[in-house]
Amino acid sequence: QVQLVETGGGLVQAGGSLRLSCLASGNTFLINTMGWYRQAPGKQRELVADIALDGDSNYADAVQGRFTISRDLAKNTCDLRMNSLKSEDSGVYYCAAVRTIKMVNPDYWGQGTQVTVSS
Repeated sequence: QVQLVETGGGLVQAGGSLRLSCLASGNTFLINTMGWYRQAPGKQRELVADIALDGDSNYADAVQGRFTISRDLAKNTCDLRMNSLKSEDSGVYYCAAVRTIKMVNPDYWGQGTQVTVSS
């Protein structure tokens, strides 16, 4: 199948930046859209951003203008650049992928990486 591995989480001060990276392996030809979800303690997992094979991307309102998602098809990677971080951006960030265009009910998940923003 497909394996997703995230790297790049950590602790950062409010206003700082972090870059998360997701490496896909296995049957990567099955993947269409990739994206990033996050889950804060006591909250539901939410979609942060996604990007399709053609580069079309979508962002949650809360991160629009601060986060940038990108993808390298040759390397099978999907990155999330996070700027102007706020304490409410803290949580576990998960890489996800779907076989279809729309990022709904992901077929594949990474193990997650912790992002902590200190105020």
